[in-house]
Amino acid sequence: MNWYKESIESTLEKLDTDRYKGLSEEESKKRIEKYGLNELKEKDKKSFLSKLIAQFNDFLVIILIVASIVSMLVGEKTDALIIIAIVIVNAILGLVQEGKAEKSLEALKKMASPYGKVLRDGHVIHIPSNKIVPGDVVLLEAGDIIPADLRLIESYNLKVEEASLTGESVPVDKDGEKVISEDAGIGDRTNTAYMSTVVTYGRGKGIVVGTGENTEIGKIATMIQTYEEEATPLQKKLNQLGKYLGMGCIVICALVFLMGIIEGENILDMFMVSVSLAVAAIPEGLPAVVTIVLALGMNKMVKRNAIVKRLLAVETLGCTTTICSDKTGTLTQNEMTVVKTYTINNLTSVTGKGYAPEGEFISEKAKIVPQENKDLNLLLSINVLCNDATLELSQDNIYKIVGDPTEGALVTLAEKGNLKKKDMMDKYPRIAEIPFDSDRKMMTTFHENYPIGKIVSFTKGAPDIIVDRCNRVYINGEIRPLTEEIKKNILEMNNSFSRDALRVLASSCNIYDELPKDLSSENIENNLIFVGLVGMIDPPRNEAIESIKSCKNAGINTIMITGDYKETAFAVAKELGLAENIEEAVTGEDLNKMSDEELKEKVKNIKIYARVSPEHKVRIVNALKSNGEIVAMTGDGVNDALALKKADIGVSMGITGTDVAKNTADVILTDDNFASIVSAVEEGRIIYSNIRKFVFFLLSCNIGEILIVFLSLLFNVPVPLIPIQLLWLNLVTDSFPALALGVERGEPDIMNNSPRDPKESILNKSMIVGIAIQSIAITVAVLLAYRWGLKVYGYDNLIMPRTIAFTTLILSELIRSFSSRSERYTLFKIGFFTNKTIIYANLISLLLLFVVLYIPFLQTVFKIDTMAWREWSVVLRFCLIPIIAGELNKVTLKSIHQKN
Repeated sequence: MNWYKESIESTLEKLDTDRYKGLSEEESKKRIEKYGLNELKEKDKKSFLSKLIAQFNDFLVIILIVASIVSMLVGEKTDALIIIAIVIVNAILGLVQEGKAEKSLEALKKMASPYGKVLRDGHVIHIPSNKIVPGDVVLLEAGDIIPADLRLIESYNLKVEEASLTGESVPVDKDGEKVISEDAGIGDRTNTAYMSTVVTYGRGKGIVVGTGENTEIGKIATMIQTYEEEATPLQKKLNQLGKYLGMGCIVICALVFLMGIIEGENILDMFMVSVSLAVAAIPEGLPAVVTIVLALGMNKMVKRNAIVKRLLAVETLGCTTTICSDKTGTLTQNEMTVVKTYTINNLTSVTGKGYAPEGEFISEKAKIVPQENKDLNLLLSINVLCNDATLELSQDNIYKIVGDPTEGALVTLAEKGNLKKKDMMDKYPRIAEIPFDSDRKMMTTFHENYPIGKIVSFTKGAPDIIVDRCNRVYINGEIRPLTEEIKKNILEMNNSFSRDALRVLASSCNIYDELPKDLSSENIENNLIFVGLVGMIDPPRNEAIESIKSCKNAGINTIMITGDYKETAFAVAKELGLAENIEEAVTGEDLNKMSDEELKEKVKNIKIYARVSPEHKVRIVNALKSNGEIVAMTGDGVNDALALKKADIGVSMGITGTDVAKNTADVILTDDNFASIVSAVEEGRIIYSNIRKFVFFLLSCNIGEILIVFLSLLFNVPVPLIPIQLLWLNLVTDSFPALALGVERGEPDIMNNSPRDPKESILNKSMIVGIAIQSIAITVAVLLAYRWGLKVYGYDNLIMPRTIAFTTLILSELIRSFSSRSERYTLFKIGFFTNKTIIYANLISLLLLFVVLYIPFLQTVFKIDTMAWREWSVVLRFCLIPIIAGELNKVTLKSIHQKN
């Protein structure tokens, strides 16, 4: 029910409660039975066994298990154990991820208030918040965490910090007397307060209209648990690749077995060859290498200020096409900052950002020193003395505000002018005040000993109200009449500030011989002396501006989603370089009028979403994903949790982020810096590129092995490689070099290319061509070397020809691993020795080769003979064929690309 549309009387009547006495204890017990406890409930958890079984529901994992059984059958226990270990590690990583939604819910529970003040039988009592029921009357004061959703019935200067729920950067003024007739988003419901938000100022009273799952935060918790994790693009591609490879290998190996039988080969021997070929052909090292490379990528990301909670999330960032970013605290600093001041005949820009008191006052003419400018000095004095906030330096040397952020910005402004609040309060003590009131929209304080009078009153507030209360103006240290022309100029300046999306406050004063006896607003806040205006904004991060440029160069679309007003959001977006026209901005109200189909079409051109609710954010993400976009969602509040979970990749802020956002997200930025997202995208692209490199390397090797055996059988030639040699080959070439390719550094233009098509398979056209060329080159090299061996040693002694074929195949694989380091750039471009890991990997593999070639015991086991220089000269010639073919293919592709 939309309680914000109900009057106070209607709400009291419908909930059957008394605004002065509240509920009775007896009635509250009945309502607990009816509505349940005021807490967030968890859905039934999956059993450990069902979670475990789900981890093995993957075609490639099934193929690996079959491969391990086959390896065991052919006596390769080591291979079998390694494969099983890979499967178990993947299962454990999967199980760890299962608890993410549960942790998000736990974080939401922690945000709830442990106790609340309610009226029961006319008495104020403190009770656990989970015992609060609909109809309870809750009392609020500054510092309270609101324990349930409330329809306010009393409000005295009440302000509530709702940033974690709405994304709005400043506390919201609340007014219980208002009745809102139109549909309104959460941020515009000024007569309502929500569970887990915080009272920052004033006091109030409200009737509980929603508890537990029926609160706004409860709805978020329900949706978090409802959404199922979707497979990442890499998971989908690897699953698809696993199916194709598994089925292809089974068919080819069966065909090899049948051909061998037809050719009259021994059935057991052919079975062993087929099984060994299957083990060699299936890239069981692929999941292991992917896991290791992603884990290394996670470590790199930590150094770049991003903690990746899920291995595959690193790669998913790399194919991101759209980043949906929260404004407050992500693209902006979440620190209100005064950027302009105005006194009559003097417009000043103020440098510096955030709460650090560092900056200068610069007019069109030159830098201004406030102490030397009477008008500006008075303006700063009013703003620091008529103020309840304080500026503090924390232990980690970061300036923070205690109190209202808007007032905090004014304290910082004064300190930039060397007017420190403590010194000012000591020098000009406050002797009386008229507190801020949301109806008056003003605050007044009285001070002694200020130079312009014995007793002075300082009043700040909404510009239109202040100006109407003024009849004089302070100009160049003198008090003059406020003419219509001057008043017109002041209002024009106010409008100019507002058009720049600045939050504007006006300052005024009055002079007395003694403190007035009548301190009513009607008596004091009239016939004032106008002093000036200040304009403030939550400033964009400098690094965010550069990062958005980088995103544009990388073909990534950046979208701002915020709870702030449309004009404010557009002004920030324009400064960030996100948007040029306000037509690119829509509001939550606009979204309510769009169907999902309309949004799907319009989302392509929208850059800014303002005044949106959590449900809107999810609709936006869904619309983008339905257009084939890979969506990254950044955020820090509870309101972001749903979209963080629904997006392909959720990115939370580590400093300002709520526990809910952190537990829901895949990536946490330790510096809350949008620039770190760009670094993460770059790292993700590098990782995916490297995954393609070792997939290319492994498949061309494995297909080459199949072709070698297949063609030898087709032409009735003895098989060049026996089962144990195939298995050893698998260990030597499929492990160390492949892993070394996984840590290749990024290519120089990796962030100047558009994101890859998310629908494109790992095995795209260019890779298939490359695999075909390399597989044929490997097959040609090995069969030519094998043919030379047969010609020299004959068919009666197959040990030396097979030794030559075995050595040629391994060396060709190791040498061509250098060419596989880039799909587009030649070795001359990337450098022969720029990846030291691949050099070490090849040395280890060479050592394993020489161990088999020259240790007599192993020679007997592997049926290998010692080669002399004559055999080595043949091997070294033929093993260069694959790398030459690979490099020529790159040159040809580059030439074709340049022509097109």
